[in-house]
Amino acid sequence: MSHYAQAFAGWAEEQDMNFAVPHFRGCSGQLNLAPRAYHSGDHEEINWVLARMRSEHQSVGGQILLAVGVSLGGNALMRWAALQGHQAQLRADAIAAICAPLDLMKSGMAIGRGLNRQIYTPMFLRSMKPKALAKWAQHPGLFDKAAMMAAKDLYAFDNAFTAPLHGFKGTDDYWTHASAKPLMRDIRLPALALNALNDPFVPANSLPVEGDVSNSVTLWQPEQGGHVGFAQGIWPGHVRAVPEAVGGWLLQVTGQGTKTGEARHG
Repeated sequence: MSHYAQAFAGWAEEQDMNFAVPHFRGCSGQLNLAPRAYHSGDHEEINWVLARMRSEHQSVGGQILLAVGVSLGGNALMRWAALQGHQAQLRADAIAAICAPLDLMKSGMAIGRGLNRQIYTPMFLRSMKPKALAKWAQHPGLFDKAAMMAAKDLYAFDNAFTAPLHGFKGTDDYWTHASAKPLMRDIRLPALALNALNDPFVPANSLPVEGDVSNSVTLWQPEQGGHVGFAQGIWPGHVRAVPEAVGGWLLQVTGQGTKTGEARHG
């Protein structure tokens, strides 16, 4: 489990709350059987998960359901909320996105340039290509295997694998139509978008401003924090500041507690 998932689990335990970590298809350690994987705007998957969780716990009087998405999951969660409109409140009471690339085109281009291309792009591809190969083994001919293996950046990988598997015409179509930012004026449940201005994967000029979002959306954009960082304390530090601040906000907007303050941590 990731460090931020563990931090949120610890916070939830302190609040005496139930906690679950849903995995997108292929991210749990098991390969899904369908001829698809997951993508950065996979709102249908989120809707199914939240509907299932709501139905299983709706008999408990007064129970609230809060959802947090981190990085790509945050973009998908915000896109889900926007596309659901008022119906989103049937599934969740409030949501938060942490360090989400809400403009996939600008974030994708940022990852493909400079040090990001040299350091992070190879790291991502080392984990993504084996999953794609496993999907090919399940469904031979599902995509252009040679083009996927030849991909040197995320643009080429998504063009060969992610886009065709999920009904997009190519990377440009995928990154454009899977982005949450253009839809955030349609969000109708309480939503928090937390993005550090020094995130190497999410350029500051890609972030939404007040005019891009509805009155239901709160934007926190601290100067420091990197990509899902926000570490505090003596080295190696801890990452409890984010769940405390974000969790506090979620409880406050649902009438369950007092907001503990914005995550303005370096």
